[in-house]
Amino acid sequence: MAINTDVEDWGGMGSTDPGERARLLQSPSVDSVPLIEGERRAGGVSPIAAVFIVVNAALGAGLLNFPAAFSMAGGVTAGVMLQMFMLIFIISGLVILGYCSQVSNESSYQEVVRATCGKVTGILCEVAIAIYTFGTCIAFFIVIGDQLDRLIEAANHDGSDSHQWYMDRKFTISVTAVLVILPLSIPKEIGFQKYASAISVIGTWYVTIVVIIKYIWPDKNGMPGYIPVSSTSWTAVFNAMPTICFGFQCHVSCVPVFNSMTKKEIKPWGLVVTLSMIICLFVYTGTGVCGFLTFGSSVQQDVLMSYPPDDIAVAFARAFIVVCVVTSYPILHFCGRAVIEGLWLRFQGEQVEVCVRREQRRRILQTLLWFLITLILALFIPDIGRVISLIGGLAACFIFIFPGLCLMQAKLSETDNQSTSWHGMVIFGVVMVTLGAFIFGLTTSNSIYQDVKT
Repeated sequence: MAINTDVEDWGGMGSTDPGERARLLQSPSVDSVPLIEGERRAGGVSPIAAVFIVVNAALGAGLLNFPAAFSMAGGVTAGVMLQMFMLIFIISGLVILGYCSQVSNESSYQEVVRATCGKVTGILCEVAIAIYTFGTCIAFFIVIGDQLDRLIEAANHDGSDSHQWYMDRKFTISVTAVLVILPLSIPKEIGFQKYASAISVIGTWYVTIVVIIKYIWPDKNGMPGYIPVSSTSWTAVFNAMPTICFGFQCHVSCVPVFNSMTKKEIKPWGLVVTLSMIICLFVYTGTGVCGFLTFGSSVQQDVLMSYPPDDIAVAFARAFIVVCVVTSYPILHFCGRAVIEGLWLRFQGEQVEVCVRREQRRRILQTLLWFLITLILALFIPDIGRVISLIGGLAACFIFIFPGLCLMQAKLSETDNQSTSWHGMVIFGVVMVTLGAFIFGLTTSNSIYQDVKT
């Protein structure tokens, strides 16, 4: 049921504005649905347009962490090989979701999971989406602080070491959050964000181009750190998994894309997601490899923080990222708020009229609590890597566990056709769930251990 609408809109499943799509750090919720509805009325989305939408959903500021992920993995070879291995399951998960969406006749990720795997699994999926968007919003604030630090330092570059109170990181994050992000997050509609998607795409591509150019023509005064050529241990490779999962996670956003296609068939959908993920692979690999080789093991969690503050090209990249984050936070918050509101209404069991009358009060309260908690946590979390290491493990659930469970349940319901391919699909579903549980458990426990140790 759509939320934040008037009574007469409850049957319409939300706004039809094409701008209500979460980007940058990959929204895992109602992303793309308004665009999809408009395209469906116009005759459906072409395969080329679907490729653009999927790439747009996947690419984001998560790429800022890829050079550090390559460093943690043990070098270029380990990082690239891990990406290639993960890409097999990432593409498979997208195809599986398209198949299960077709079988269940549902058009959103959480509804596909609920219809295929049952009520309990559906609730777990919605809770995971809420936690994921919450963590992503924290990462937004950290990115804002990182980039504003460098931009202010560049603007105040007068050779002195004076650090005024208004230049403090906590102050700049708080002011930006209260004056810009909070007013954009309170409204019940987010149609005003229609240009955020285009800005995000331009920003992410620009960052990649800058990182590659800076590697080809490096700063003469810069000294790269040690560049490892192999992993210190086989377990070190897994340190890059959260970043890769976080970067390629677009699965929840892509279920509506499949349902919007002119030919809602598995074969063309498989070609769309394969081409889309290959494009994303080149972008993430270009940023990861060139950023890592430029700075070596000394690369920071946010690669833009490794460049000098007075670099003009990098300053534009930082400005792009700040604008992207500021415009994307309200959309990510809208996604999380929608899931929380849906869970609340389902458990309360109130009548529609009563729920709508109380909607404004709930919306303002939910927004303020969400905003304050994410802001406070961001002020005391030192870098984006720690957040990504946590929610990156959760992203593995959307890529591996839920698609694997959906495939298993869909095939197990076909009791009259247990051929060799049927058994193969069930086994593949088991492998996906097992691998996803391993990645989620390993990365999450390792992240918590590192946080406690430091």
